[in-house]
Amino acid sequence: MDKKTQIEIEAAAFRGLIGHLQNRSDVQNIDLMNLAGFCRNCLSKWYFAAAKDAEVNMSYDQAIEAIYGMPIASWKEKHQTKESEQQLRMFEETKPLHAKISGHNKS
Repeated sequence: MDKKTQIEIEAAAFRGLIGHLQNRSDVQNIDLMNLAGFCRNCLSKWYFAAAKDAEVNMSYDQAIEAIYGMPIASWKEKHQTKESEQQLRMFEETKPLHAKISGHNKS
């Protein structure tokens, strides 16, 4: 496979992931972090970092909106729920496994 085709396939897979997460607004970020070690915020940070590396002028808020499909305040108002004690405990227990870009994994 040539590099251009690989990049196109990776981009399509990424768009599929973003679309899926936008459709699954019932899935909370804390659950994603606890189970997978990354969440929508991590994807926003990766997206923002990639734009910066490509010398694309983009704000972090624009990166968040690209991932969430709306401003973060709107998403929180419509979809975010209060974390349970169990979710918070698991979050702390899984911190070593969180994506480095999340800011939770300091190692």
